[in-house]
Amino acid sequence: MKSNKKDMSLLVVGSIAFDSVQTPFGKKDMALGGSASYAAMAGSYFCNTRIVGVVGDDFPQANLDLFEQHNICSKGIEIIEGKTFFWKGVYNDLNIAETLDTQLNVFADFDPQIPKEYESSEYLFLGNIHPTLQLRVLEQIEKPKIVACDTMNFWIDGERELLLEVIKKVDILFINEEEIKMLTQEKNVFMAASKACKMGAQLIIIKRGQYGAMAIGEDMLFYSPIFPVRAVVDPTGAGDSFAGGFMGFLTSKGKINKKIIKHAMIYGTIAASHTVESFSLEKLQNTDMKQIETRKKIIRDSVVF
Repeated sequence: MKSNKKDMSLLVVGSIAFDSVQTPFGKKDMALGGSASYAAMAGSYFCNTRIVGVVGDDFPQANLDLFEQHNICSKGIEIIEGKTFFWKGVYNDLNIAETLDTQLNVFADFDPQIPKEYESSEYLFLGNIHPTLQLRVLEQIEKPKIVACDTMNFWIDGERELLLEVIKKVDILFINEEEIKMLTQEKNVFMAASKACKMGAQLIIIKRGQYGAMAIGEDMLFYSPIFPVRAVVDPTGAGDSFAGGFMGFLTSKGKINKKIIKHAMIYGTIAASHTVESFSLEKLQNTDMKQIETRKKIIRDSVVF
């Protein structure tokens, strides 16, 4: 299914969940979700991937088998007595998720324990979890080459100081346009990105939903368009898939430069495009590199003149 993989692995730490989602195109109950699930699946098309998270004893073996089928090592998934993290939401507007129910369950006491064999991971993606947990993970990783993290307005508003400690320690920050303005208290997105770079992260990836994404660094500016999906079914997990595709490609190259960042942005966009075409990971888990490369060519033809 996948080809041209190198021996480098991407470590993904985040939530693993059950999602019940309703959109104008239907509904799906108790589907596999969570930031780590989407990011690891997207990254798996480019490199071997390791996942760390916690689930309850209600978590189906079929989901663990799905990870293994995609070369996602699941030794870092802790299974404990209780129920798996659950989120229920509705999209009356596909750009806005309305949360109807959140049950943290076993995730409420999540204390990420990095398996010994993962401690030497050189590429790390910290999903959208409490900054305290992100810091705890960083303490357990020996000498990572590239560390990226995602965050959200909830942490910016409620755990700002801890989040700033995380940003000091990472190389790449994934964040949406509204959140980076909130973080930096700047109204202009470029001023906000410049200010965020001074907080520690060398590269800021700004997710802009239907308007694509931007990569901004001290001497870096790149716009990534979206792939023209004709029928968006469910946008849940699109941002996590974007980050996973980006980090997976970066890991496969074993280095980072402007050219690699640009390609990583496009592959992240493509991963997100597969995610939004179905509920849960249904489309993302069933794509292949041929489809991915076909979409890359379509994007390239749409912007190169």
